[in-house]
Amino acid sequence: MQAGDVLMVCLGNICRSPLAEGIFSHYSQDYTIRVDSAGTANYHTGAAPDPRSIAIASENKIDISAQKARQFTVKDFQRFDYIYVMDKQNLSNVLRLATTAQERAKVRLLLDPHEVEDPYYGGDEGFAIVFDKIAKACKEIIAQWKH
Repeated sequence: MQAGDVLMVCLGNICRSPLAEGIFSHYSQDYTIRVDSAGTANYHTGAAPDPRSIAIASENKIDISAQKARQFTVKDFQRFDYIYVMDKQNLSNVLRLATTAQERAKVRLLLDPHEVEDPYYGGDEGFAIVFDKIAKACKEIIAQWKH
């Protein structure tokens, strides 16, 4: 795999994908790439990440506090080389918007074949678990770029 611009996607773009954006940006500093995040729903457009996401990122020396939620759009297929989604429902939602095989090929589960569960309705521990899963996946993706 070659290095490229990365979009992280979850449902509301306030828990998982902002963490994934921050983590991937942190680990990919050796590359000149763009990393962003989006949600398949517009529930939180313009909102900052969930305070629990901000807190767990901060504990790991990553600042995501300036991020603002936005909704995924079809233009994202042109803007990004890789589109990583957190779960199968959002995978389906993004793939439904793809119109070409090339667009569909950009989209994959971050933890394929597993999902990154949504920690929104749980406590702080869920955010720590999600952080660790996302961090591991991001490191693995970047390691593939170095080969």
